Amino acid sequence: MRGPKTPGGTARGPRGAARGPRSAAVGPPGRRPPATAGQRWARRARADHWSFLFGEVALYSFIVLVATGAFLTFFYDPDMTRVPYDGSYVPLRGVPVSKAYASTLDISFDVRGGLLMRQVHHWAALIFIAAITLHLLRMFFTGAFRRPRGLNWLVWVGLLPLGMVAGWSGTILPDDMLSGGSLGLLQGVTQSIPVVGTDLTSWLFGGDIPGDEIVTRFYWLHVLVIPVAVVGLFVLRRGLLRRHGHTRFPGAADADAGRAARLGPFRIGPAAGSAAAVFLATCGVLALFGAFAQINPVWQYGPYQPGNTTAGAVPGWYMGFLDGAVRIMPGWEFDVAGHPLTLAVLVPALLVPGAFFTVLAAFPLIERRITGDRGLYHVLDRPRDAANRTAVGAAGITFYGLLWAAAANDQIAFNFHLSLYGVTWFFRVAVFAGPPLAFAVTRWICLGLADRERREAEHGRETGRVVMSPDGGFSEIHEPVRGPRELVR
Repeated sequence: MRGPKTPGGTARGPRGAARGPRSAAVGPPGRRPPATAGQRWARRARADHWSFLFGEVALYSFIVLVATGAFLTFFYDPDMTRVPYDGSYVPLRGVPVSKAYASTLDISFDVRGGLLMRQVHHWAALIFIAAITLHLLRMFFTGAFRRPRGLNWLVWVGLLPLGMVAGWSGTILPDDMLSGGSLGLLQGVTQSIPVVGTDLTSWLFGGDIPGDEIVTRFYWLHVLVIPVAVVGLFVLRRGLLRRHGHTRFPGAADADAGRAARLGPFRIGPAAGSAAAVFLATCGVLALFGAFAQINPVWQYGPYQPGNTTAGAVPGWYMGFLDGAVRIMPGWEFDVAGHPLTLAVLVPALLVPGAFFTVLAAFPLIERRITGDRGLYHVLDRPRDAANRTAVGAAGITFYGLLWAAAANDQIAFNFHLSLYGVTWFFRVAVFAGPPLAFAVTRWICLGLADRERREAEHGRETGRVVMSPDGGFSEIHEPVRGPRELVR
């Protein structure tokens, strides 16, 4: 019902409240004028908890990766043709090296700021993958993957293997001894694929191994295909964020669990200042790492020589769980219809990560199918309030951590004066016994914390003060819990 108009053209509602003058630029009542791009960015959805910054750090690290990578492409030559090295690094002068390796040395020693850019680029790749991993853990343990954000979960799950492949392919480009180890792993994995493994390896390497084309192919994968895919996922994630808004943690206003689950998405603003601060802080930390923390000194490793590897060479931390799985897998190999089936490589290098990422991507559907809960959620769970999910996450982290630690089985045996055979068998048993134990312990802790909170909500918190009643009895004083809590049953 609309009230009469005042002489100034102001419409009043039923209670006489002025609605303000109408204007053709404003449009129909209740609509705002179209905002500029800067205003929309300033009003964009923002998080209200420090753990949400992991996603921003991943985005800003990727921006640094693109900027430093664009700089490096002007000086890097993805060519495996052998030439005598005649650069500034004296110990390798006259040694036959590939043009790719020679250009990497030139970037490190002859290009102004080249070594800094190389190291910042490498550190940004490590931080990028770490931020994605932490963001996925935060989403998993708080239930941020539930409807309507299932597609957003798939975006971040997709970013993780893309980041891993980008980092792994980047280690191949310098064509040093460390990249030779990555090539050896690639050869073993592709050759372990039944039936088509040999042909696939020959096509990938362009004939003989290592061939003359593998660095060029991985160069375009590294600088073009993967960055475009990552940009597409970030754009999709941005659109989903604008559509659904941020989730939020439960607070005093969300004491009723049923009402809290149905509350709309969380939006506050403006946020341009805080976004700029996080971006500058990310760039500053990466610059400090690149300036003071040496990483990937290719001149110490030397050029790649087929059949050799650098002592103590290990992959990036994000590939450690694959290395550990390969190390502890028994050397099983069978012949099936005249074709060799190398389970010692096929299972840990292909089946295990394939199953891991499949379960990770499908977990929202799995949980929805098990619980039957198809509601919409904009308020996050505390990990203790979802005991089963938290226990599953703890079991997954335990499984991953044991495989990651198994990648150092030789170092553990050497430094602690243990048998390498015994350490390997310990990890073989632990990867099966550890996850169920972690599940049981974590679930017991979560249920215990939830039960204690329920008792405190009903009877108050114990103060430790004991008083005597007039009839001689003793009782402890309980104080009420301040602020309502969301108790998910």
